[in-house]
Amino acid sequence: MGAGPRGRQSRLKLSRRERAGGCSRSDGTVEVPVEVTVEVPVELLLARLRAAGFEAESVRAAPGGVVALAGMATLRDGSRVFAKTLRSAGSDLFEIEAAGLRALRELGGVTTPEVLAVTPDLLVLEPLPPRREDDERFWEELALALAGLHAATVGERFGWHRDGWLGRLRQDNTWDDDGHAWFARRRILRWLTEPLVAAALDRADRAALERLCAALPDLLPPAPPVLTHGDLWRENILCGPTGAPALIDPAVSYSFAEADLSMLWFSPRPPAARRFFEVYAATAPLPSGWQERMPLYHLRELLSSIAHDDNARECAEAVREIVAPF
Repeated sequence: MGAGPRGRQSRLKLSRRERAGGCSRSDGTVEVPVEVTVEVPVELLLARLRAAGFEAESVRAAPGGVVALAGMATLRDGSRVFAKTLRSAGSDLFEIEAAGLRALRELGGVTTPEVLAVTPDLLVLEPLPPRREDDERFWEELALALAGLHAATVGERFGWHRDGWLGRLRQDNTWDDDGHAWFARRRILRWLTEPLVAAALDRADRAALERLCAALPDLLPPAPPVLTHGDLWRENILCGPTGAPALIDPAVSYSFAEADLSMLWFSPRPPAARRFFEVYAATAPLPSGWQERMPLYHLRELLSSIAHDDNARECAEAVREIVAPF
């Protein structure tokens, strides 16, 4: 990496963190994430499924939701679908999610669930089995699929043709030819105006973030924009119908490939995933020092977690650890 903002070599290091409900901790442990469950109003989800033409008889709530009300629905013929709804209609969240799944599949060859129906207040997907957690081959296949996605989708600009969502908040995808400026403006500094972020970080923290962003051309090597999943942590990985890794809940954009890697780097992974990064790098070689760059990309996730009131205190401390050299 290039010289840091204080005239010395910047060597940002951060231990792999546990993601607990969205934030990561630097205790070095790898554990199952804390689940935050939204209680599904079954009658609401059933009613919206039936209004969309699905003869749903029952719904089993899905754990872990913090944005949509989700559940596995059993239909009259015994088949099942996975459905999501919102308490209030009118959002474009599901339309954007469906478009992201389609882009990953059609442009990048990634396995994603089939979209069975999408409306402003309902998203219906084919049900998928859980990931093969303790299968080393599964994680190697995921590495190959992610490397293939990034290799097949090299673009000319950073961003996306429309804004998206990250959790409950908008993701700014405005196009930009300059990746460093785009990542600074749209993925890091964008969060500083969120009320909870403004409350969690003081003036010195924000100034350090701004200095870090100004130094990104020295800290991140030039790389082309590629289509990224955008929220690639462990819970957004399932199995497809054939057993291959499948991805859900995307926040797509053309970004740096290493931004996707950083999500998995800081997400808890089982021992079976030990060769994931080795297999990825053998397929899509990474510039030297990529491990040290992971915290820089992870700033987006930490700031987003603060903005969502998700372990905000711990995430703010993690941000301060990253920006300390600045």
